[in-house]
Amino acid sequence: MKLSEKKQSNFTPHPDTDGSPIKAVIVDITDLKKRMTDFGEKEEFRLVFETEAFDAENDRQFCIWSRGYTPSLNEKAALRKDLKKMMGRELTSAELNEFDVESMIGFGVKMIVQHEQVADKTYANISFIAPDKEKALKPSGSYTRIKDREEKSDAPAVSKPEPAASKTEPAASGWAAVVIHVGKHKGKKLGALVDEDDAAVKLLMSKWLPQAKAAKNLEDAGLIAALDELAEFVTDDIPY
Repeated sequence: MKLSEKKQSNFTPHPDTDGSPIKAVIVDITDLKKRMTDFGEKEEFRLVFETEAFDAENDRQFCIWSRGYTPSLNEKAALRKDLKKMMGRELTSAELNEFDVESMIGFGVKMIVQHEQVADKTYANISFIAPDKEKALKPSGSYTRIKDREEKSDAPAVSKPEPAASKTEPAASGWAAVVIHVGKHKGKKLGALVDEDDAAVKLLMSKWLPQAKAAKNLEDAGLIAALDELAEFVTDDIPY
């Protein structure tokens, strides 16, 4: 039996943004890799984002990897849900018929990065993502796509991230962690409702929020503040 010392990873996780959104741009799409999930073995890929946060230690912009996606545009698939968040709209019929994920390279977004501590390791997770409707971030040019690194071994590389901390979604923080205390979704976190039911979020923002502000009940203050924070990212169609 041959053994060797397991070296500690020197990968530095993306900084926690403390609930504030930062600019990012998609710079890579990884190849499909097999991973064991609760539903058996699945092939997944990830999106790689370069952000405006600067990694002084390595003299380059920080990068962060998305959660894993199966290559499916089914309405329940994680990829379709996250594309809707990133693009601020549902995919068109033509896109649903044929969508080239490579077309997302260079696409600018805003995101919130949250740290999660598991044992002695720190993981950086994307807890919120939305389209950047302002001047979108452009790739710095310091990141070399994985497929290009394989072709040219002397190309500069970016450290590979640690695997995801768990198979579940990262814990919510900031507005996303606020628990709804009214209506049929009472007891659910606002971040979970945003992922599951756009119409319900719209109703909270358009119907309940104005009435709650007028009533000025102390118990409503937390949810009011969370919805006001979320409103900064609302598009004409979808609350992201």
